[in-house]
Amino acid sequence: MKLYFSVRYITKKGESLFVSVITNGQEAQDHQMQPSDFGVWKAEVDHFSKDISYKYLVKNEENTTVAVEDVGHQLSFPHTYKEFVIIDVWNKKNFPENYLTNKILKNKLTGFKPEKNSILKKHTHLFKIFAPIYHSNWKIVLFGSSESLGSWSYDKVIIFSQTDFGVWEASVEIPENYPVEYKYCIYDTVEKKVIDVESGANRLVYPNSNKEVLHIVSDHYFKFKSYQMYHDAGVAVPVFSLRTEDGFGVGEFPDLKILADWNKATGLGIIQILPINDTTANYTWTDSYPYAAVSVYALHPQYLSLEKLDYVLPKNLVEEYNAQKDELNTLNLIDYEKMISGKWKFIKQVFEEQKENIFKDRNFKKFIKDNETWLVPYSAFCVLRDKYKTPNFGEWKTHKKYIAGKISQLFTIKNKDYEAVMLHSWVQFQLHKQLKDAVDYMHGLGISIKGDLPIGIYRYSVEAWTEPELFGMDFQAGAPPDQFTDLGQNWEFPTYNWEAMKNDGYQWWKNRFKALEQYFDAMRIDHILGFFRIWRMPISATQGILGYFYPAMPITEDEFKKLHLPFDFNRYCKPFINDEILNKYFGENEDSALEYLDINSDQTYYFKPQFDTQRKISNHFKNDENTEFTEQLISLAANVLFLTEEKDRETVYHPRFNIYKTESYQFLSDGEKRIIYNLYHDYFFKRQDGLWYAQAMEKLPVILNATEMLICGEDLGLVPDCVPVVMDELAIIALKVQRMPSENIPFYNPKIADYMNVVTASSHDSSTLRQWWKEDSALTQKYYNQQLNQYGEAPENLMPDLAEIIIKQHLYNDAMLAIFPIQEFLATEETLSNPNLDIERINNPAVFPHYWRYRMHLNIEELHKAENFNEKIKKWIEDSGRL
Repeated sequence: MKLYFSVRYITKKGESLFVSVITNGQEAQDHQMQPSDFGVWKAEVDHFSKDISYKYLVKNEENTTVAVEDVGHQLSFPHTYKEFVIIDVWNKKNFPENYLTNKILKNKLTGFKPEKNSILKKHTHLFKIFAPIYHSNWKIVLFGSSESLGSWSYDKVIIFSQTDFGVWEASVEIPENYPVEYKYCIYDTVEKKVIDVESGANRLVYPNSNKEVLHIVSDHYFKFKSYQMYHDAGVAVPVFSLRTEDGFGVGEFPDLKILADWNKATGLGIIQILPINDTTANYTWTDSYPYAAVSVYALHPQYLSLEKLDYVLPKNLVEEYNAQKDELNTLNLIDYEKMISGKWKFIKQVFEEQKENIFKDRNFKKFIKDNETWLVPYSAFCVLRDKYKTPNFGEWKTHKKYIAGKISQLFTIKNKDYEAVMLHSWVQFQLHKQLKDAVDYMHGLGISIKGDLPIGIYRYSVEAWTEPELFGMDFQAGAPPDQFTDLGQNWEFPTYNWEAMKNDGYQWWKNRFKALEQYFDAMRIDHILGFFRIWRMPISATQGILGYFYPAMPITEDEFKKLHLPFDFNRYCKPFINDEILNKYFGENEDSALEYLDINSDQTYYFKPQFDTQRKISNHFKNDENTEFTEQLISLAANVLFLTEEKDRETVYHPRFNIYKTESYQFLSDGEKRIIYNLYHDYFFKRQDGLWYAQAMEKLPVILNATEMLICGEDLGLVPDCVPVVMDELAIIALKVQRMPSENIPFYNPKIADYMNVVTASSHDSSTLRQWWKEDSALTQKYYNQQLNQYGEAPENLMPDLAEIIIKQHLYNDAMLAIFPIQEFLATEETLSNPNLDIERINNPAVFPHYWRYRMHLNIEELHKAENFNEKIKKWIEDSGRL
């Protein structure tokens, strides 16, 4: 079989185009193409299979690949022909078909059945267009300038068959011997007419006079108008925050079904939740932090409904269970410790009573086999964590180092820990069943679920134990200072060893996305900036302010010399402390501070060796109640100009964030200040962009092409110029929180949001709208007059009618998604809003560790009964074109 490839691509001098063909899973074969007229490249390839996968790529004169298509091509060939001319388009990730043909589309088109397109010997052309249509009564049709293509008549259009999700095909005979112009249209099958024609210039198809050859016109990028694109609205609420009549003081996976019914009643097509992985480290309230998972695969036992297990509670425990359930369910906030200890008590009792049946369960055995790569080490980790009362595997008496062969022995029936590891495995089996049941129910309603992927892993997690080579265990990840805190954030997570992950094509990430994909239709990547660079700190630091970007182009001593800067390591890289600074920090407690310092010959001070890092100071005072003095001492240790890094056997330097605000900087000469400020500005805002672009483009395309989920990126904070460029090229949906604009303005107008955005009025990291309204009266007044277009003085409290205006402003725009925390919907109805607005905030990033314990103040069942409220929301969704 002969294939004649043809694609238009403008190359640079010395570059050539290749088509890389994969047949039956074999290694790709690169075929060089030849240049033709008008930037068209052609190649002739012998092929011996009815199916083909291929990509176009560009190589330079050294035969090095310099560009590859983001998304490949797949074709199936009819048996009626032996030769095919394939007329292609270089396939870009940001073509709508490549990010909108996803799991959400499949949910919306419930009951979809592929249509068959018949290709007869008389046909000269097979038209194929990739166009995800979210309206079930719309189809793609084509008309053109020739008689065979309908002579531009709406009554003679060629109707296409949808042969797969978002794939449309039609076979036609074009007898004309001249180029024919054509366009694609949208046809309404109910109204039986063309309702719109794609925008842009006409397309062109060339004649085919050879009856033995079929021309395959493989078109991309249907030129949608805004209203034709997928638009949706949703509610954001952590699973743990859901409140139902039968709850155990915390939301559970089956509660998602009740929420989905409410979504259906209000026209909201998306439910967005926070991470749901197991975070159990020590069974205290600090485990409530959903981004510190002890496993990137295991689900959190707090979400398990005890009433929907495969086996019922022992009768002698029912009364105790109901009493504890009633007590916990009346609480305004989650009592994490009481809730989780109660759940485990009853889970263990059920397991103990039913273990013989559980061990015989074929479905349970299959679950273990299908998931053994993560389930075996996870279950062993849980047993060892509980046995030694710590998740820190470095402190365990046995199995400090993970050895798969030894750990697998725990799963042998004669092992003393056999029942314990089986308990944790069974809990994961039950969690999977309950979550999958809830997700399937949601999909049956056409509701999609959006998850949340944490950027980091917990330092004492299964992954850190089993695969330490993939992580930078000597460092900590966090974020630089932002609108939440001037000290930055230290999440205490290890960083990633990207070079090690690259060795197998980022398989660790692909596996992680594949696991998430079994539940989720869309995914929010938390702190997507981490794929460009991460903010990292040495273990010796406790505050994020002592971090620097990695990777980064640092400053070298040669650079200092060229700038004629009198570099002094102790002056620039150690805390600068003099009497004036001491007095400013400690005032009357200055003498107490001197106990931790020694004096230099120039009458400045330095920390004694036992206190010369933030970590040493923190550990020394960990049981001390004078926290203010401790924090001042720790902050004094951050009064440096540059942070050091050992790189290629050389010490290099990174400017401390906000270097010009340090006391150390204030005591420099004017000349030093000028040079250092220019260095600082160059480091943070100029020299890194190319490096960070390359870092992201090396990782993200490989990872994203391994999933069918719609990918959204949380891109808040200090955002380099390259980030929106990469997100646009890779079609990653950006997040727009109104009061956290990337521009230097107090708030942005959601009306200007473009399509590739998720817009919202608040997030789990911010205060709610009602809280924010009371934080800064001057800002509130400005927002009231300028954004809400209201006259006069702003009211003291955010009234429901104003909250409604805010929601509507976020709905009526071109953004793909508008998703709001449940608190903001409730704020639009006085009878449903929480009387105690102070307990509605989910997280405060400035407080670490934070207790994540927010609960809805209403049962979801009560929302079902609020018919007028639900109809009001549904009307907003309909009117904004998001239904």
